[in-house]
Amino acid sequence: MTPPTTPREGAMSSSRRSASALGRLWAALRAASRPGSPGLLIRLRALPRLLVATATGRYHGTSLWRLLAIVAAIAYVVSPVDLVPEGLLGIIGVADDAMVLTWVAVAVVNETEDFLAWERDPLSTGP
Repeated sequence: MTPPTTPREGAMSSSRRSASALGRLWAALRAASRPGSPGLLIRLRALPRLLVATATGRYHGTSLWRLLAIVAAIAYVVSPVDLVPEGLLGIIGVADDAMVLTWVAVAVVNETEDFLAWERDPLSTGP
């Protein structure tokens, strides 16, 4: 991807990324809320099992690095370090939190969707 040459191009590129992130979030939320799909509490309770199954090598549908990235993203948003962008950049600092939380939400829905399906049928080869 070539860098934007004008501020307007940079803003358009940023708005495309935001629209893409919102599209992914919307798709994940639709998948998570469809009839018969596991609810939020079930998905959150599955996260420790997902981490253990991945770390012990029983589940191969994701990587330990991806799960650690999710944990690191959550830690960033709730940490005092995250106050620096808000203090210096105002609304842009809040927008970075929104983008990180959007990625976390999509990642959690997608990872738990595959993992819970694998738990129901552990003899399957996985995603």
